Amino acid sequence: MAKILIDADGCPVVDLTIALAERFNWPVLLICDTSHEMYREGAETLTVSKGADAVDFVLVNRVQPGDVVVTQDYGLAAMVLAKRGVPIDQNGRVYNEENIGQLLHGRHVAKKIRQSGGRMKGPKKRQQADNEKFRDSLAHILGT
Repeated sequence: MAKILIDADGCPVVDLTIALAERFNWPVLLICDTSHEMYREGAETLTVSKGADAVDFVLVNRVQPGDVVVTQDYGLAAMVLAKRGVPIDQNGRVYNEENIGQLLHGRHVAKKIRQSGGRMKGPKKRQQADNEKFRDSLAHILGT
């Protein structure tokens, strides 16, 4: 049975995802590290040791074809796509073969700018419209 896996460290849509998962009868697994430990009714929690990309590696090793993965990490999304999962970000963008290359390239360019002392603009403040777009996108995925 397909499931929803959430890269739960710093994810603003955990509760919204669980509510939708219950509506569509999908199991949810929250994966977080010891510095972001969380437990929610309606979801199983897996806590991993703190470390660079520890959550990502555990998550990608658990994902199966058809699983939905909630993450804002482009690298993790690319690995999920390779395993035929369905990655979606907290704003409702579904990662796919058409957009992942450009997103990874943008991340690489931004890293180079930061390494050379440049500054990048941070993300916009989260709005209610972001939650609505996420809800609509995830409901579409879970309902099909």
